[in-house]
Amino acid sequence: MSRKIAFITGASRGIGKQAALALARKGFDIVITARTMEEGEQHERGADQSDTSPMAGSLMTTAREVAALGQQALPIRLDLLDPASIEKAFEQAIAQWGHIDLLFNNGIYQGPGVMKEVLALTPEMMQNIFQGNIFSQLLLVQKCLQHMRERGSGTIINMVSGSGTMDPPARASEGGWGWAYAASKAAFMRMVGVLKVEHADTALQFFNVEPGFVITEIMKKKGMVEDYAEKFGGAPPTVPAAVVAWLATSPDAAALNGQTIAAQRHCLKHQLVPEWQPKRIKE
Repeated sequence: MSRKIAFITGASRGIGKQAALALARKGFDIVITARTMEEGEQHERGADQSDTSPMAGSLMTTAREVAALGQQALPIRLDLLDPASIEKAFEQAIAQWGHIDLLFNNGIYQGPGVMKEVLALTPEMMQNIFQGNIFSQLLLVQKCLQHMRERGSGTIINMVSGSGTMDPPARASEGGWGWAYAASKAAFMRMVGVLKVEHADTALQFFNVEPGFVITEIMKKKGMVEDYAEKFGGAPPTVPAAVVAWLATSPDAAALNGQTIAAQRHCLKHQLVPEWQPKRIKE
């Protein structure tokens, strides 16, 4: 039996890193991609104002933790604002391991505009947000989808956001979110249902994962945890990561093909992270 290969974007930290580890525990070798290859690198991630200060986490750190679980990791630098880097990463993954069984579209645009109010948005901000949250994901889906159709199997999981389906509880500066980000995630959310219809003649599977509020490194760095946790509760990245691994491996996942899975509720229902109990799950 051939090895199982997962391709993950945004795998240097947060949900992407934890998904890489959860999938490694299920026997996957992992193509891990992100902008940050080594610890200490500086990349733009300011949701309101520019912020290029380094953050803990890197592809090489994730790779070492995957290796400690007995699986192989292939770290590849990928920038969602650079389509050429996406094509190169896909080609390198295929050249190295021959196939991709699972695509987890986890990475998003990190930069100014995400938390801007409508009057403050510029065309450049909008272009970057939609390039990083829609157009680049589409390119990677197209690359993997054609490959999966030719192989006759494969799974695509898209990370979406509740911001794409609801109004914010407050202004972006007061615990809410920006329209441009929400609009991009709303558009992205529509993809898997269409893919299910378009590829109903195949064994391919497509899922959205809506993680709920997850306490990641970048949220801690920006001081967002307290305001958001009060409104939404919060889970560690291991919770949506466990759901991704379940969707990628459980025979029961087929019944959810084309659907959006609320990760925190799904995790509780299937006891995927038994020690986790939510402070609050918004109804």
